[in-house]
Amino acid sequence: MTGNLYRGQAGLPFSSTLRVYEPLDAFPEEQRQAIAAAGAQTASRAAVENAELLASLGRITRSGGDPFPTGRTDLVRVTTAPAAGGGTSDDGADAEPELLYCPSQLVLRAGLAANALMEGIHGPLAELLIPEEQRDKHQERIDQVKARDGSIRVHTRASTWGIPFSWFSLFMDSDHKDVVEASGRILTVRVWAPITEALERARYAVANLALAAPDLDMLDDLAQLTEWLELFHVNSMVELDYGAVADKVYPDDSPMDIRLGIECLAEGDMTGAAAAYRRLASRWIPIRQLARAS
Repeated sequence: MTGNLYRGQAGLPFSSTLRVYEPLDAFPEEQRQAIAAAGAQTASRAAVENAELLASLGRITRSGGDPFPTGRTDLVRVTTAPAAGGGTSDDGADAEPELLYCPSQLVLRAGLAANALMEGIHGPLAELLIPEEQRDKHQERIDQVKARDGSIRVHTRASTWGIPFSWFSLFMDSDHKDVVEASGRILTVRVWAPITEALERARYAVANLALAAPDLDMLDDLAQLTEWLELFHVNSMVELDYGAVADKVYPDDSPMDIRLGIECLAEGDMTGAAAAYRRLASRWIPIRQLARAS
């Protein structure tokens, strides 16, 4: 399955994601049964990734010109939270790890992506890519989801052709990593952090940048990232999924470079901050330039 996943991504833009996994009781009561059932059907993480990729490619070639997901099915990724108290229960037995869930929410995310596309592309090209009729039809789906589920937290953020530097501020080199490999290639790297630690790191970065570099674009990104993370349950986990770009950059010292750069700025060490940025730029600017390659 992992081999199929890698071959399916060949020729597609590098796509990376930042996901929040929540315990079941963090979701509205009327959603819990469906989320748990969808999670229970997950054969493996690779199966979820492959199904989502195949579905997205199918939408592109769907007859009728509608590229949007219909919402009839919504994949759910599942992971386990580290057991509290060292992994044992009060009677000394091994504690069962708590399951955490991240619904794909494709209808909502497709709507947000379409809005961003319309704001970034002008005139006939935007209309050609997503006709107004299809946008209106999808807005009806979004309205139905919101009417059914009420207040909604979007659990996934996505980025193409590179990972935003602000995301790296949530992680440290000591965090748990899963390196997924097949046929001599790295398919992806996933880095995990408890949301409480991710928030602490983000707030540290915001506080120091606000004092040392208030005009830096990354400060706005970090502030928005912090506000987003604050929406979720305190026992959640945050996952950075590199995607196929991992094969180009891993092993990756970006989280350390971001932290060193912020610390140097806070201490007034412009030379150290510039060195950290040069390391980041040498790693990620070539990836971002691929978006403009023919």
